Amino acid sequence: MKLYGLDFPLSNSDQNPTLSREQIERVYELYKNGQFKEAISQIKALNEIYPNIPFLFNLIGACYKSLGQLDRAVKMFQIAVSIKHDYVEAHKNLGTTLKELGRLDESVESFMNAIEIDPSYVDAHYNLGNTFKQLNRFNESVKSYKTAIAIDPNFSQAHINLGNVQKDLNQLDDALNSYERAIAIDPDFSLAHNNIGFIFMSLGKMTEAIECFEKAISIDSKYAEAYNNLGRALIATGNIKAGATSYQKAIEINPNFADAHLSLGHVFRKLNQRDKALVCFERAHAIKPSMNNIFGTLLNSKMHLCKWDDLSDQLQELRIRVNNNEKVIGPFSLMGLIDDPDLQKKASEIFVNHHCPKNLRLPELTGYSKHLKIRIGYFSADFKTHPTAFLSAELYELHDRGQFEIHAFSFGLNTNDEMNLRIKAGVDYFHDVYEMSHKEIVMLSRSLEIDIAVDLGGFTGNSRPKVFAMIAAPIQVNYLVFPGTMGANYIDYIVADHILIPKDKQNHYSEKIVYMPNSYQVNASKLNVSDKVQSRNKLGLSPNQFVFCCFNNAYKITPEIFSSWMRILHKTGESELWLLANNDMTIENLKNEAVKQGISEKRLVFAPYVSLSEHLNRIKHADLFLDTRPYNAHTTSSDALRMGLPVLTCIGKSFSSRVAASILNSLTLTELITETEEDYESLAIELATNPIKLTSIKDKLIHNLSSASLFDTPLFTRNLESAFKTMYEKHHNGMKPEHIYVN
Repeated sequence: MKLYGLDFPLSNSDQNPTLSREQIERVYELYKNGQFKEAISQIKALNEIYPNIPFLFNLIGACYKSLGQLDRAVKMFQIAVSIKHDYVEAHKNLGTTLKELGRLDESVESFMNAIEIDPSYVDAHYNLGNTFKQLNRFNESVKSYKTAIAIDPNFSQAHINLGNVQKDLNQLDDALNSYERAIAIDPDFSLAHNNIGFIFMSLGKMTEAIECFEKAISIDSKYAEAYNNLGRALIATGNIKAGATSYQKAIEINPNFADAHLSLGHVFRKLNQRDKALVCFERAHAIKPSMNNIFGTLLNSKMHLCKWDDLSDQLQELRIRVNNNEKVIGPFSLMGLIDDPDLQKKASEIFVNHHCPKNLRLPELTGYSKHLKIRIGYFSADFKTHPTAFLSAELYELHDRGQFEIHAFSFGLNTNDEMNLRIKAGVDYFHDVYEMSHKEIVMLSRSLEIDIAVDLGGFTGNSRPKVFAMIAAPIQVNYLVFPGTMGANYIDYIVADHILIPKDKQNHYSEKIVYMPNSYQVNASKLNVSDKVQSRNKLGLSPNQFVFCCFNNAYKITPEIFSSWMRILHKTGESELWLLANNDMTIENLKNEAVKQGISEKRLVFAPYVSLSEHLNRIKHADLFLDTRPYNAHTTSSDALRMGLPVLTCIGKSFSSRVAASILNSLTLTELITETEEDYESLAIELATNPIKLTSIKDKLIHNLSSASLFDTPLFTRNLESAFKTMYEKHHNGMKPEHIYVN
């Protein structure tokens, strides 16, 4: 007999001649009916009379196990097997109980004892597979599941569990096959349909994934996990409203479903409903504080709202947990919190190891025969109206077609907006790979014999690092969007400059450094500027006061930098601080913080989001751009400088905290680069109170714009091409990647 995975054979060998079968069946019936305490009482009474019957010890062990008294259960099962050494079911029951106690090595031994007694005992093989999986002994787990399936080909749960291990091993094709075999045995196996959908989603096949999740839900309308997964797939296709509804349904079914609260929070974040997002993240954290990256997600959410309570303590905890190799924060979120390139490298390595380790399942890619033209593949989700596209579109157009063949691989939804159409026209080949799986994208790249794959996303939103983990090209480059190391052994180079990564900081990067001779940042040589007539009054600014500004996203504003700004305002009359209006709660929190520090909220002015052309037009009404740290202004910095607005920065240690310095250096405006908080504040105050000095800097900026390298896109393109050619030649000469210094 089997119940709850426990076996109780009623063979004559288990019975004392004086103990009747009726007595055994009576106590077993109590167990079956869930009357565990009564069963225990009667078994103890029988044990007084009949002390050495292994079945009774096995059964009382099962009762204790059902009551959660696992240590007592173990003792009973151990007595059973000591009396009857070949009691295979008791060995298995002992194994399952030890597993629940976390005594995994002992559990393995018990299952192996059962298998040695009966090699065809399918439950023992199955449970051994479960234990090996928990021990991360995945290959042994696979072997055990396969043995169980060989004994019982219709063991659907074994097929499912085998598929789960194969998925963990990134053997996705094998996992799909296992799940499909489970469905062939049981067409209404909702778990199998859900798991197939998860595989499709991991592969980037969202349409197929949605069909699978909907099938699972049609079988089981209370399947919260399937609703959550369906929401994720719908969001990935751009169907935000339907995705949110699916998450809410999952929460309705299971109010303590932490993953669904987290997912719903991300939807609210996309909709810029940051206050609602924070509530969701806080709920997810309260339910499951050990959830991967939830601590970092919660911190990042608070930063977007400028909600800084307990931030200092939380940052200290964050640092400790990252150093302990915990999956506590995504690499991109960390950049706005702590200026520590070593810690950032560690966070990236943790993320890579967990989410996108190097995939060894595909054939090794060593390279191709030399091509007449070097084939460059740019990979991005942002070939549309997006800062990345504004920066880089001209680069694709200017590449020397006599030496290079340019491909764009688009991970994003096809928008057909003006910038999207421009990029399509500006490259040799535009590949819409949004609906393709990671593997399909890699195989496409390999079939096209792409020599150099340039990742323009890194670990930012909608990026697909798993494509690079599968090795899309023999040379792979991290560039532009993710300002730091990816910590991945499959990314060969990072494009930077001497300001961003000094030679003595190279060890903080897993990639070899490509040192551009000027700034690493590509820019359009020209941008459209709105001719809309603006004035300070129309923009909500005082016409005669000094105007500081910062148009960075709110998560880049730390309490330390905001306090610096308040001290600057204290010492510069009735000057104003012009900020981006991120959302109502952020505005309210910043106003309240200003008042706490003795500054009238009226001196904070918030600008709405507008098109880039309108923003370029309005920004000239500011007097000085105050940069943030540890995450600098990137595109917003070069946009300000382009319009003749000086940018004041305080250089940090990490890539993201040195970008503004890199940009200023390329304009030979190093006098606007400070190294300490005190110098940053002093210079801001001096420029606000010394109009002659400010005018001198503005004149120098305007003069340098015409000759500086920052907006010389043809020059930048030639320099980047020089780096590409060096990478290519090193590879074809059988040399490993080395640092590249472009002259």
